[in-house]
Amino acid sequence: MPGKVGGAWVFRGTRLPVAVVFENLEDGLTIDQIVALFDGLTREQVNAVLNFTAQSLEASAFIE
Repeated sequence: MPGKVGGAWVFRGTRLPVAVVFENLEDGLTIDQIVALFDGLTREQVNAVLNFTAQSLEASAFIE
C-alpha cells in the first residue's frame, strides 16, 4: 500500500508519486517500460495500485 509525501500518494519505500504511473500509462508506456524508468519501482507495486484503483472505481459505481 502506498504512503504519502507532501500530500501525494507515493509507492512504499520510495518518493515516487503514484500519479506518475497513470501519467506514463496515459502517454502510452507499458508497465514494463514504466518499471524500467524508475529505480525501486516493481511490477508488483504497479499491479497493486492498478488493482486497488479498479476496485475503488467499481465500488464507487455501486454507491452512485
